[in-house]
Amino acid sequence: MRAVVFDAVRSQPEVREVADPVAPPGGVVLRVMASGLCRSDWHAWAGHEEVVLPHVPGHELAGVVAAVGPQVRRWSVGDRVTVPFVCACGRCEWCRGGQAQVCPDQQQPGFTHWGSFAERVALHAADTNLVALPQSVDFATAAALGCRFATAYRALAGRARVRPGEWVTVIGAGGVGLSAVMIGYALGARVIAVDRHPEALAAASAVGAEHTLLAGDVAAIPELTGGGGHVSVDAVGSEQTCAAAIHSLRRRGRHVQVGLLPPVGGHPRVPMDRVIGWELDVLGSHGMAAADYPEMLALIGQGRLEPQRADRTDRRPGRGGGAAPRLRPGHRRRDDHGRP
Repeated sequence: MRAVVFDAVRSQPEVREVADPVAPPGGVVLRVMASGLCRSDWHAWAGHEEVVLPHVPGHELAGVVAAVGPQVRRWSVGDRVTVPFVCACGRCEWCRGGQAQVCPDQQQPGFTHWGSFAERVALHAADTNLVALPQSVDFATAAALGCRFATAYRALAGRARVRPGEWVTVIGAGGVGLSAVMIGYALGARVIAVDRHPEALAAASAVGAEHTLLAGDVAAIPELTGGGGHVSVDAVGSEQTCAAAIHSLRRRGRHVQVGLLPPVGGHPRVPMDRVIGWELDVLGSHGMAAADYPEMLALIGQGRLEPQRADRTDRRPGRGGGAAPRLRPGHRRRDDHGRP
């Protein structure tokens, strides 16, 4: 098959012929019909992510099952599917308990093994990780779901449990941030988007933000919302954006940290005095399990969510526009929203 391969850190990627992948015993080979390009792919190429070389990147994908391993029960050749970027093992207590997104033995195409910048890709634990695509969802839209969009959906619907009429502040209007704006609007929330750049705020307004603020104007949120937001999302991942998001909340508000905070002096500084004094909830969010996709896909099928509208590429240096933080056992890194 043909694939995009790089042989060394920061070397010129090449399209070349490589060996076809083989379906793992519990997995499948997928014929790739669409693949997203994410800032995390660049970070792996630049040497910020540990990968075995030579390497084929790509972790946002959708396609058609081309081969099935002998232990697979739920899937057949020809099925239209997508997959979350966290491919869980399907065996551990977290997978059995419905929390596959924090599986300690997870695989990630494009990082732990060759990914979707190829005509075919191998995927593990298919019965746990594959997601059937309704005919109403095209492959390009589905490829956008597995990283930034599903992460934003779980952050708001699963972790913060946003309710209609609540104020939601989203700090950072890159890929995850714009997805969060759209999802918050679809859930009936009143969304405020914050970013340093007017063009990013214009994009946020177009996908559902009721108000947009430049980063220096975050202090206006308590007055704008009558006491502060109910929910905040840091979709960037810095001490400054985390603190701004927490300080934008009303008492007993909920903060969701999506951007992975870089260490400063060994630990990131978070305004815990405000968290304690105002009884705020601070929630982490890491991708979304395949089992949680049907609700999101139903909203897409109904036209209430249109992921393709939030597919904005952020080309500014130092800013990630597209991905969720990736955490693997024994390996911790900043996500592509806050890493230099």
